[in-house]
Amino acid sequence: MLAGGLLDQGERTRICPDLHHIHSPPSRDILPKTPASKSRTRKRAESNAPNVVPNLAGAGGETHQVAGKGTATLTTNQGTPLSDNQNSLRAGTRGPTLLEDFIFREKITHFDHERIPERIVHARGSAAHGYFQPYKSMAHLTRAAFLQDPKRKTPVFVRFSTVAGGAGSGDTPRDVRGFAVKFYTEEGNFDLVGNNIPVFFIQDAIKFPDLVHALKMEPDRGYPQAASAHDTFWDFVTLMPESMHMLMWAMSDRTLPRSFRMMEGFGVHTFRFVDAGGKSTFVKFHWRPRIGSATLIWDESVKLYGADPDSQRRDLHDAIAMGDFPEFEFSVQAFDERTAAKFPFDVLDATKLIPEEMVPLQPVGRMVLDRNPDNFFAETEQVAFHPGHVVPGIDFSDDPLLQGRLFSYTDTQLIRLGGANFHEIPVNRPKCPMANFQRDGVRRMDVPKGQVAYEPNSLATDGPREDPQRGFASVRSLDSGDRVRERSETFADHYSQPRLFWLSMSEPEQRHIVNAFTFELSKVSTVAIRRRMLGHLSNIDRELCGRVEEGLGMKGQAESIMPAVKPIEMDPSPALSLVKKAKKTLEGRKIGVLVTDGTDPAFLGALKVAVEKAGARLQVVAPKIGGAAGKGGKHIPADHQLAGGPSILFDAVVVAASESGTALLEREAAAIDWVRDAFGHLKVIGVVDTAAALLGRAGIEEDEGVVLMKGSGGVNEFVNTAKRGRIWDREPTLRTPV
Repeated sequence: MLAGGLLDQGERTRICPDLHHIHSPPSRDILPKTPASKSRTRKRAESNAPNVVPNLAGAGGETHQVAGKGTATLTTNQGTPLSDNQNSLRAGTRGPTLLEDFIFREKITHFDHERIPERIVHARGSAAHGYFQPYKSMAHLTRAAFLQDPKRKTPVFVRFSTVAGGAGSGDTPRDVRGFAVKFYTEEGNFDLVGNNIPVFFIQDAIKFPDLVHALKMEPDRGYPQAASAHDTFWDFVTLMPESMHMLMWAMSDRTLPRSFRMMEGFGVHTFRFVDAGGKSTFVKFHWRPRIGSATLIWDESVKLYGADPDSQRRDLHDAIAMGDFPEFEFSVQAFDERTAAKFPFDVLDATKLIPEEMVPLQPVGRMVLDRNPDNFFAETEQVAFHPGHVVPGIDFSDDPLLQGRLFSYTDTQLIRLGGANFHEIPVNRPKCPMANFQRDGVRRMDVPKGQVAYEPNSLATDGPREDPQRGFASVRSLDSGDRVRERSETFADHYSQPRLFWLSMSEPEQRHIVNAFTFELSKVSTVAIRRRMLGHLSNIDRELCGRVEEGLGMKGQAESIMPAVKPIEMDPSPALSLVKKAKKTLEGRKIGVLVTDGTDPAFLGALKVAVEKAGARLQVVAPKIGGAAGKGGKHIPADHQLAGGPSILFDAVVVAASESGTALLEREAAAIDWVRDAFGHLKVIGVVDTAAALLGRAGIEEDEGVVLMKGSGGVNEFVNTAKRGRIWDREPTLRTPV
């Protein structure tokens, strides 16, 4: 038996046949042989080759690498040797994290203070003000006051963000998006700090610094920015089997949202609702955009990053400024502890989700974003979210990742916003009465009066006192146990839910996941890391692994990886697929129309009426920003100049050039790319008779997504076809399927 409850190879064989070394040593004879080279990349790949240190599995299937001969021992900053760097100290394997865990607190505190003053993660954000309104009283589940009166509107401030890049990075990398909501309720601020993905990479907050260090720019070279396609990230996650579910989501189009307005949101963790009688119910939080979800595809995302790195920030701002207010429905999955005990997974594990088919969503209310910030820095940059900001009627679970966040977020704000008084910044300040005896500190803005700054006291009888009836009260139940650094065995299944996600996807979504893994792993220079990831993919699904192997040209090179526990088969969940549940709509979308001198203004007028009736916006693209002289000499104003208004900005496009204008466009690379990109990005293309030659010049062949527009009937046909979104059947004809 090794330190921390780990089993060596022999003990695993004798005691628990399902647990042994996670990664079998690679066969030397199948590793590609390369000549000696002085290149830095190759030296690095060879010197960093994994499997030099044995990888052992803990009770939850997490990877432990144990010091041995020639290997240094991990210590705290005070030199204290660590026996376990994978688990925080808990009261029992499924219990809450303990405040006495000086090792976790030192590690997360140091991490929280690594950047001044930019956020370490979620640095690039865009935000809006709005309100939340419940549909009905939720008193049967929670006493939270803001969820009781359907006539009451609670002010909110919402910040959407990317995770990996700095504040100056762009909006459209492949990345998780933050989805944080601050409710200014009558009982105090409630911060729901989530993402656009319902699971996360790690199970225990003690691993968060390691995750972010692996994901961020590599420290010896300062790149890549806002990208996961590099060795350190994939080295880390392939040694963390618990990351497999999140990786499936990260490699899907979920990390390429079309717009913040078209993005789902999740609370990630299991929380609790508590009713007036003290009864607790587990809940998972969900946000769904009213206009439906939509994503970019990879080539489109890359080109959009270059054409307009602020595209999603601009999209949110412009929509609100024009009165097209983004709206999201707030729902919960509610279930009791008896139900939770029957699930084939642990609800305290942040790498797991609860399929909607097992626990349906209960709609709670709607959130409308109707006002842009007055000042970007004062509000969007200075807003401070914290999952520990809750109100009576909402409480925490013992999820070890959530438990660590409860400490980390306040610690981060102390350094980022200059001290303990960040709650007095207007965007963070509660809109309800606030009174306590906390005093002084850097940047104190309030001016407390009187001689008393403590409680209890007899000198200020009109001062604030505790309120047992209205005050916050924690749920009394506690899954207590011995103080341990140990993962619960109920956290050990790392492959069943990734497989569930894969099997729930539509064929186009599966195709994009394969392509994403192929692209990312192609950027990894260390062959052994690629082989290790292929081994994980084989445990998820053999077909998935085979397709990625084919894309990499590494057939048969997947490393053999033994799961901590045998995966189970779960029924596919169609609700996980954005394509399968997509509704036919143009609401909130943008349609681009390419015009030239001689374009028919009457046609444009009819198109504008039809597009706006469908809830979309029409934007005009012309060779010059000054617009065009339409048929009959009528001026046509332009929203974009051709080179600055590529088709990647739009959800569907129309080519309405005149015959003479088309002849000029055929000699313009920007015009050819305009239609070629729209076709390649699977968008619906409408074209008038006089402009058909431009499609031929771009090599576009007519399919169900190319609409020849003749008269008003053509306009209606285009609008109805565009409501379908992308033409997925076109994709296999344009890109070789893997």
